[in-house]
Amino acid sequence: MCETPGVASKEGSARRKGVSPSINLRELGKHLALSPTTVSLVLNGSPGAASIPKETQDRVFEAAKRLNYRPNFLARSLRSQRTYLVGVMVPELGEGYASLVLNGIEECLLAAGYVNLVTSHRHKPELIERGPHLLYERCVEGVIAVDTPIRDELPIPVVSISGHDRVPGVTNIVLNHHRAAELGLRHLMELGHRRIAFFQGQSFSSDSEVRWQAIRETAARLGLPVQPKLIARLEGDSPSPQAGYCAAKQILSAREPFTALWAFNDISAIGAVRAFIEAGKSVPRDVSVLGFDDVAGAAFHIPALTTVRQPLARMGFVAGEILLGRMGGNGADGQSDQSSEQSVEPDLIVRESTAGAV
Repeated sequence: MCETPGVASKEGSARRKGVSPSINLRELGKHLALSPTTVSLVLNGSPGAASIPKETQDRVFEAAKRLNYRPNFLARSLRSQRTYLVGVMVPELGEGYASLVLNGIEECLLAAGYVNLVTSHRHKPELIERGPHLLYERCVEGVIAVDTPIRDELPIPVVSISGHDRVPGVTNIVLNHHRAAELGLRHLMELGHRRIAFFQGQSFSSDSEVRWQAIRETAARLGLPVQPKLIARLEGDSPSPQAGYCAAKQILSAREPFTALWAFNDISAIGAVRAFIEAGKSVPRDVSVLGFDDVAGAAFHIPALTTVRQPLARMGFVAGEILLGRMGGNGADGQSDQSSEQSVEPDLIVRESTAGAV
C-alpha cells in the first residue's frame, strides 16, 4: 500500500503498534446495519435506548469493543458546547494535603462523567496569577483551587478549598479553625501541658494566618500563655518533613523549656519528631507532638501521630458537588451573584505521639 512519505495511514500506524484500527460511529452503524443514531443512543446510555431490544444493545457493545470504536469526543463537545473538563489548581503534587483533596475531587467528578485537568503552581506568583486564566482558555467548565488564592473573578464557576478571599463568583470551603484550635489545645492541656511550642505555616499557605489567629484567641480564652521563644515558622516551599525538622531545631536552640509541640501539619510533625529524637528526647515521654490534617501516613508513623483531622477527601468531594451544581446553572451562565462560604468540622484523632506531661 502506498502512503504519503512521512505520514502513515491510521490503519497502517495502528497495525504497526499491534492494535486494531478504530472506526467511527457511521462505520460502526453500517457494520451492524443500524442507524448511527441508534448506535449512539445505546453507547451513551441515553433514555431513548430503553426502547431498543436488549439483543440489539448487546450486539452494539460487542461490535464496538471488537472493532475498537472510539467516540469522537471533540465532535460531541462542539455540538453540545460542553467539554466536561474541570480545572484544578494545587500548590504541588505531594503525599500530603493536596493528594487527599484530589482524591475527593476525582471521586465526585468521575462519577458525574467529568475529567479534571490538574496543574501545580509551586507557589510561583506568576503561575498563581495566570493559572486560572490558562485553565479557562483550555475550555474547562469550572475551576477548583486547592490552597491557592483566587483574586480575580472568572466567567465560569470557581470553588476555593481553604480560600479566604471574598471574590464574586467564588465559593470558599473552609475548616472551622476555632473548633480545631479548641480540640488541639484542650487535648494538650488535659494531659497537663502548659508550655507548648507551635509551628506556624509558611506565609504562602492560605490557612497559616487564619489558623494561627484562631490558636492565639483560643489560648487566651483558655488561659494558656503562648511563649514567643516557642514559636517557629516553617520555611521553604518543599512539602517534605525537612521544614518541620529545621523548625524544631530552631525551637530547641532557644533552650526554653517545653513539654509539647503543635505542628502546622502532619508532615512537619514527622520532621519535628526526628529532630527531637536526635536531640535525645523521646516522643511522647519527653515531648508530646500533635499534628494537623491526618494524612495517610500519620497512623503508620512511629509513634503514630495524634492529630487534628481535616476531612480533606470530604472537602474535595464537597467542592466537586458544589461546582457541579453551579455549572448546572444558577442563572444563564451558572454563576452566582455573591461569593459564599461553607464550613467543615475537624476531629481530634488520638494516637501515640501525645501523653501526660512530666
